[in-house]
Amino acid sequence: MEGVQEYMSAIINGQEIGQEIRNEVAKRVAHLKERGLTPGLAVVLVGDNQASATYVRNKQKSCEAIGMFSELVKLPEATTQEELLTQIQNLNEREDIHGILVQLPLPKHIDEDTVIATIAVEKDVDGFSPVSVGKMMLGQETFLPCTPFGVMKLLEYSGIDIAGKHAVIVGRSHIVGKPMGQLLLQKDATVTYTHSKTPDLPYFTKQADILIAAVGRANFITKEHVKEGAVVIDVGINRDEHNKLCGDVDFAQVDGIASHITPVPGGVGPMTITMLLFNTVQAAENTFAQTN
Repeated sequence: MEGVQEYMSAIINGQEIGQEIRNEVAKRVAHLKERGLTPGLAVVLVGDNQASATYVRNKQKSCEAIGMFSELVKLPEATTQEELLTQIQNLNEREDIHGILVQLPLPKHIDEDTVIATIAVEKDVDGFSPVSVGKMMLGQETFLPCTPFGVMKLLEYSGIDIAGKHAVIVGRSHIVGKPMGQLLLQKDATVTYTHSKTPDLPYFTKQADILIAAVGRANFITKEHVKEGAVVIDVGINRDEHNKLCGDVDFAQVDGIASHITPVPGGVGPMTITMLLFNTVQAAENTFAQTN
């Protein structure tokens, strides 16, 4: 159509970028092991949530693939909060464990905030503790939450300049939406947060040079939400009416409008575990530097 630019959306491949980063992390692991230190990650799983169990298996396999040590602490659903906190304190004190990850969600009788705050800051490789979040807000050195950190790496490795761009976040979770906006702000983007209570959502999303969908609703973002040439990052992992894995973005509608787009699966997902490995190796390097 005359006057309208046709885009072929470039696919941002999280599998490939993630593998590139993992190869670099594996070299750092080998370097530490030559000096007698094997980076160790403890994953705490409470209860029998099948999705959580699958995530944990993937994390363990990923650790082993790059030569890291991984330990699973599996606790029954009926575990009390005190028992869980005791387990975390034990892991805090262990010299062979450099990163601690408590798989969320936890059973309803356990307070997630208390549990996360109990993890030693130097082992908080998920970047969820109040101290880690506060340091991130101030732009200080800390462990960044893995999914937003992974999105930043996708943008960096794809050669997408952030400075001066208008980034619109759809979603305001503590794990993705809020930290995502802060990381983009630190790279000189102008950031707008939107969410379920935002009236006339397309008015805001259509202004985005970089659109981050992290709302947790299958195929929620359609062509009416996206400006031509925008970079669209889909953080969602959902199931559609046919039980097929899909994101928050209706890929078929947005492909051809966006300049770049992440697929689901194979976009942001692989980056989350990649950055967990990255953070754990960083924690091990920090320990090595302090003790040598």
